[in-house]
Amino acid sequence: MEPENSKQAPATGVRLWLILWKATRAMETIAHSSVVSLGLCPSDFGVLEALLHKGPLPVNDIGRKVLLTSGSITTAVDRLVRRGLVVRQNDERDRRTRVVHLTARGRTLIRKLFARHERDMQQAVACLTAREIDSVTHALRKLGLEAERIAQSSTRRKSI
Repeated sequence: MEPENSKQAPATGVRLWLILWKATRAMETIAHSSVVSLGLCPSDFGVLEALLHKGPLPVNDIGRKVLLTSGSITTAVDRLVRRGLVVRQNDERDRRTRVVHLTARGRTLIRKLFARHERDMQQAVACLTAREIDSVTHALRKLGLEAERIAQSSTRRKSI
């Protein structure tokens, strides 16, 4: 007879949530350590990374992309402006909007730092094959979109 703890637990939403939560915390720890070792706080790194990969963005768009509140994104951008890594410019189409751009110095820095961070994160997933990474990525994207849909629907029902 098999020992009790060697049996595979049934596939349930609660079990998936627990495993996802633990895996997320472990990956966040690795990502945080990687970013901090590069000499940036996670929010500043997130802003620079978003600008590197998405190009110049309005402040509010950056905040949504890197999951920062309005006050937090303003503080992060202010820090990066003081360091000479980004500049704010008026949007040519809407003067009420401020767009954040990487400076040449900021672009050089984030390219170098992102390459190191990318290596750190690749090391964290080295136990998976490329096919497994694709499969997990696809499944988590699908799960995340559905969870967002349910959460928004639930929020709308509560406000009625």
